Amino acid sequence: MNLPPRRVDAQAWTPVAVSQLESNALKVVRSTGHRSVLAGPGAGKTELLAQRAAFLLQTGACPSPQRILAIAFKRDAARNLGLRVAQRCQREHASRLDSVTFDAFAKNLLDRFGQALPPRWRPTPDYEILFPKVDVFREFLRSASESRDRVGTAAQVHAIVPGTFERRYVVAERLPETGWSSPSPALWAADAFWQHMLHDGRRSTLTFPMVGRLAELLLRVNDSARRAHALTYSHVFMDEFQDTTQVQYDLIHTLFLGTDAIVTAVGDIKQQIMRWAMAMEAPFDAFEGDFGARRIPLLNNYRSSPDLVRIQHVLAQALDAGAPPPVSKAPGTVSGDCCAVWDFPSPKAEARHLAKYMAAEMKAHGLQPRDFVLLVRQKADGYAQELAPHFEAAGLHLRNEDASAGALKLQELLTEELSVDCMLLLRVAMTRNAAAAWADALRTLEGLMPAGFDPSDANHRRLSKSLDDFASRLAQRYPDPPTSQKQAAALVGALAHFLGRDRLKAAHPAYAQGDWLAKVEDGVAQHLLSSSASASDWAAALDVYEGHDAVALMTIHKSKGLEYHTVVFVGLDDAAWWSYAREKTESTAGFFVAFTRAKQRVVFTYCPARGNRNDIQPLYALLAQAGVPTIRQA
Repeated sequence: MNLPPRRVDAQAWTPVAVSQLESNALKVVRSTGHRSVLAGPGAGKTELLAQRAAFLLQTGACPSPQRILAIAFKRDAARNLGLRVAQRCQREHASRLDSVTFDAFAKNLLDRFGQALPPRWRPTPDYEILFPKVDVFREFLRSASESRDRVGTAAQVHAIVPGTFERRYVVAERLPETGWSSPSPALWAADAFWQHMLHDGRRSTLTFPMVGRLAELLLRVNDSARRAHALTYSHVFMDEFQDTTQVQYDLIHTLFLGTDAIVTAVGDIKQQIMRWAMAMEAPFDAFEGDFGARRIPLLNNYRSSPDLVRIQHVLAQALDAGAPPPVSKAPGTVSGDCCAVWDFPSPKAEARHLAKYMAAEMKAHGLQPRDFVLLVRQKADGYAQELAPHFEAAGLHLRNEDASAGALKLQELLTEELSVDCMLLLRVAMTRNAAAAWADALRTLEGLMPAGFDPSDANHRRLSKSLDDFASRLAQRYPDPPTSQKQAAALVGALAHFLGRDRLKAAHPAYAQGDWLAKVEDGVAQHLLSSSASASDWAAALDVYEGHDAVALMTIHKSKGLEYHTVVFVGLDDAAWWSYAREKTESTAGFFVAFTRAKQRVVFTYCPARGNRNDIQPLYALLAQAGVPTIRQA
C-alpha cells in the first residue's frame, strides 16, 4: 500500500487504505474535542481509531514529540490497532502510538513510580501479580473474622461475600492517602487485606485491579508524574469502553481530566458482558458528564447481511429501546433462512447433522473451516467430546479453543505476544511467500527496542539484516518441524533468545512477573509439538498451530471481537443459561454478542436431553418476534 507523505494538510487529508468512512466516523476522526462514540457490531471501531491516529499523526494535530495513548482491554486488540496504524503511517509516525492494555499501562506506572507511594500503600519493587480464585478471599475473611483488631463482630466479617469482596470493598473506591477513618467492618476487612498483601510477605502480591488503584493513587500524590504523562499524550483512545471498570475510569479521570489531552471513547453498551469483571453501570454517561464529551453514534454495519442486521436490531431493542436502526453495508450471500433454531432429538443427532451440514456448505460454496464457529455458553470441553468424533467422520477437524496448552488455554496462548512473535519468525524462516510476515516481524523487533530508539532508515536496515540472518540460521538448524518436546523447547528458546527475554519483559509487563514468560514458552513448545505431529512440512504445522484448517469451538466471552461467515450456537437451553434469571441484562447482552459475530448465517440448536427452555423463554420470544423459525431436525 502506498503511504501518504509525512505531512498532509488537514483539509486535504483523506482516509488511508479504505474507500470511505461514514459521515459520523469522519467527524470523529477530525474532531478537536472529547468524543463518546457509540458504535454497534460491525461498525469498524478499530478502523475508526486507526484512521483517527493516521489523521492526527499525518496532519500534525499530534505534534512530535507528543504521542497517542490507545488503551484496549485485550492484548490482541491492542496489537491489532498498532498493526493497522503501522500499515497506514510512516514509521516515525506509527512509532508515536502507544497501544497497550489497561493492565499493562497501570503496571508500567506502578513499576516506574510505585516507590514514591506513601509507606502504607508502597509495594515491594519485586511484587507479584495474583490471579485469585474465590478461595483466596474466603480464607482471608475467615482469618480476619478471628482477628483481635477487627472492627465490628466476627459475624459481620463472616457476612462479607468472598466472591464480591474485591469488587465491592477492596478496589471499590479511590484509596485514601492515609487510610480509611472510622471504617465499617467491610472497609476494615478491605484495608486489612491491602496491608496483608502489601506488607506481610517477603514481597507484595497484588491483583491487577489493585495495581490500577495504586497507579491512580500515585498520580494523585505525585503531581510531577501526573503532569509528565499528561504532557506526553496529546490524545487518548479508549476501546471497548462499555467494559471499563471503575478502577480504570478513575485512573484515566485522575490522569487526564483538566489537561489538554483529548479523549476518544469507543464502544457499545449493548455488548457489555463484563459486569462480572467489575464493568461500570453507565461508563459513557460518566465520561460525558465529567469530560463534557459529545456523543456520536455510528450506524453502519460492515459485517452482517441486511437480513441479519434486521434481526440484530430486534435483539438490540431489548437492551436499549432507543437503539437507532443500523444500516447494513454487507451483501447477503446465502439463500434460505439466514437464522433458525434447530431442534434435535439427541446430542448425537445434533453432532452428526452439524458436521455434515458444515462439510456440505464448505464444498458447495467454497468456504473454509475457519469461516464457521461453534459457540457455547460454558463448559466447552463437554461439547467438544460430543461433537469431535462426528466432525472427524465428516472429514473436519474440530478445535476446542478452551483446551489447555501447558498452563494456558489455547485461545489465550495464541494471543500471547511471545506466541504471536514466534509464529511470525517461523513463517519468515520456514515458509515461502512470507513478505507480510517479514514486515510484521520487523515491526515487532522495532517495537521491542528500548525507549528512545530512532526508527531511522539506517536502524531499519540493521534490524532487517539481523532478521534475515537469524531466519537463515534457523532454517538450516530446523529444516523440519519438531518431533520431540526437547527439540520444540530448544527451538522456542532460540526464538525467545533472538527476541530478547529482557526486551520482552520490558515491553510486556506480565512477562516480568514470576515465571509467566517461562510458562508461555512451555505452552508454545507444547502446542507447536502437537501441531507438528500430523504435519508434512513447516507450512502445514504452522497452519495447524494457528487453527487455519479447523472449525473453532469457543465460549461466547472468547468470541468477542471475532467474526465468522456462519455462527452455530450449540445449546440454547436452561442448563447452559442457568444464570439467566439472575443476570437477565448481561445474559441478553451475551446472546446479542454471540449473534452479532455472524456475517451471513446464525443457527441455534436445542436438545431436550440437555435441559428445558422455560427460564430462557424471553430469548426464544425475541427470536420469534424477529421471525426466526424453529425447525425440527431428524
